[in-house]
Formats: sequence, C-alpha cells, structure tokens
Amino acid sequence: MRRTVLTALTLLALAYLAVCALLFVQQRSMLYHPQPRAGAAGTQLLSLPVEGGHVLVTVRPHAGPRAVLYFGGNAEDVSGSVGSMAAAFPDHALYLLHYRGYGGSAGAPSEAALFADALALFDRIRADHAEVVAVGRSLGSGVAVHVAARRPVARLVLVTPYDSIRALAASQFPYAPVRWLLRDPFDSARDAPAIAAPTLVLAAEHDDVIPRARTEALVARFRPGLVTYRVLAGAGHDTISDAPDYAALMRGP
Repeated sequence: MRRTVLTALTLLALAYLAVCALLFVQQRSMLYHPQPRAGAAGTQLLSLPVEGGHVLVTVRPHAGPRAVLYFGGNAEDVSGSVGSMAAAFPDHALYLLHYRGYGGSAGAPSEAALFADALALFDRIRADHAEVVAVGRSLGSGVAVHVAARRPVARLVLVTPYDSIRALAASQFPYAPVRWLLRDPFDSARDAPAIAAPTLVLAAEHDDVIPRARTEALVARFRPGLVTYRVLAGAGHDTISDAPDYAALMRGP
C-alpha cells in the first residue's frame, strides 16, 4: 500500500514538473502572436536599425512638432490601427511599431527586445517632433509605460492595460510557480511611479482578457492626480476602439 501511494505521488510530481516545463518552453508562443502587415493607405514604411537587424514602423506623416508613438496588442497588425489613431490625433504624425517577428520586422519578440526597440524609436522621432504622445494597447500598454518612465513623453494613453503580465499569468495558472517560470513579466506597476506625464487609462466594461482588477491595480500605482480613468460602457477587449467616444477621449482636452 505504501509503495502504491509513493508511486502515485511520484507520478503526480513528474506530471506537475512536466506541465511546468511545458509552460516554460511554450510561454512566448502563448504570449506573442505575430501578424503579417497589411499596410494602410496614406502611410509610409520606416526601417529602424536595431540590434540584430531592422524593425519596421508604419508612418502616417504630418508636419509639425506633434507625434504619436503607438504600441499594439499581442495579436495586432498595427497598420490596421492607423484609421482609429488618425481620427483621434488628426494633427499628429503617427508612428506604429511592428514588433520583432511582426509585419516583416526581423527577429523574435521578447520583453527586452520590445523595450529596447521602443526606446530607440522614441529617440529617433523625438529628433523631429518635440511633443510625443505614447499610446499602448493591451500588451503594448506595458511597452508604453516602459517608455514613459524613461523618456519625456508629453502624454501617455493606455488602452486595456494591466499591472503586470506576471499577475495575469498567475491568475490564469494558479497551480504553477509563475514568478520563477516567466521570462517576460512586463511589470508596469513597477514603472508607473516614475511617470510624470498626464495619463489616460481606458478600460472596457466587458473585457474578457484583462480583468478590471488588473487595470485598477496599475492605476493605483501612479502618482496621485496624474491619471484620468474611464470605463467604456458596452465595450469588449477587442472592440473598445469601436466605442463612440473612443477617439474623443484619446484626443483629450
């Protein structure tokens, strides 16, 4: 009997370790879903040299000091967001980053790569535009927060953001030691206190991807009085940009 119990416990332990190993190996394929680039009318393509190759940036040119730097979701072709960004920011140049492995950009996505490329792109466009708004949606909210904590953005806009991918993963896989397994934690809550720019946070009423608690945990980490927080009624995680007041809220006062 004792041997049977010991054998069963050993098999359970091996199965648990196998599941953890699978999560560790597959985590980036679960987090990133690269998309091809469809392109958008009235845009240009910028090739930005980065370590290991080039990443591509869809650009809607506009003369003047104002620009928007856009970071999209984990399964987004950002060129498809040119229309909604142009509606929200008609007097800004638009720069939409195709992450590594997305839309023809070289390499493979990772937190370190996305962060480094985003900072490089900010530095590139800041030379031509004195006022840069950083916009991040879903996964891209973590990239935008990272940039805003380290560069002088004029304004920060976060759409369906989270406090950290680690916290999200821990809620989805409560049986796994996520803290030790996760390679790309995207810890926005850690960076939020360093941000000085006025910040707009938009949440979807019916978000089935990022729980409201994770968004509000992030909001709580900003300096008092810095964040305007709005929940868009009737919107879902993937449909928030279709909300009637989305563009006006993004545009700001």
